[in-house]
Amino acid sequence: MTEETPGFDEQQPDVPSGATSDDAEPQAAPSPQEGAAPAGDTGQTAALVAQLDQARSALGERTADLQRLQAEFQNYRRRVERDRIAVREIAAANLLTELLPVLDDIGRAREHGELVGGFKSVAESLENVAGKMGLQQFGKEGEPFDPTIHEALMHSYAPDVTETTCVAILQPGYRIGERTIRPARVAVAEPQPGAQTVKSADEAAAAEPAEAAAEQSDDKESGGPDEG
Repeated sequence: MTEETPGFDEQQPDVPSGATSDDAEPQAAPSPQEGAAPAGDTGQTAALVAQLDQARSALGERTADLQRLQAEFQNYRRRVERDRIAVREIAAANLLTELLPVLDDIGRAREHGELVGGFKSVAESLENVAGKMGLQQFGKEGEPFDPTIHEALMHSYAPDVTETTCVAILQPGYRIGERTIRPARVAVAEPQPGAQTVKSADEAAAAEPAEAAAEQSDDKESGGPDEG
């Protein structure tokens, strides 16, 4: 037999009539997502924005560094190319300077009619090679004297020149591009002292008869001198 303990009866909670067991359970608290965003999410967004700004700033600095390096590299390439051309011109000028006496001999042989046969072919080949290397000859009779490209070895006066003029080319000059490797050696002539004054007096004397003839012509057209 089972003994019943007095006063130990299990009591059930009072449930209103017509209500289910679900209604008796307490309602759950609303989820955090359903309400306003917590303060932690706002701080995380601000941190991400700050990191993005830092990344953009670093990207701008690296881009500027790259552009500066690219500009420096382009300047370096241009400087190397300029130096390479200058070295090549200097080397060619040194070589051609040593060949100038040979070219002078060829020129004198041509003037005396001695440039014939195989010697003529060799000489022309040498001149062609020198021309391909950029060698240019200059200096002509009758051109004005320029001390930057001419070297006067002889000096004289001439009545038929109005300025200092090259009247004879003793040795032609040579240049490579704008670089003169030897000036033209010339004989120059200057106008005779006082020639300009004498010429001006002669011109004035020659102009007087013409002026007198013009005045007489004007008098005839006007009917003669005015009578008093």
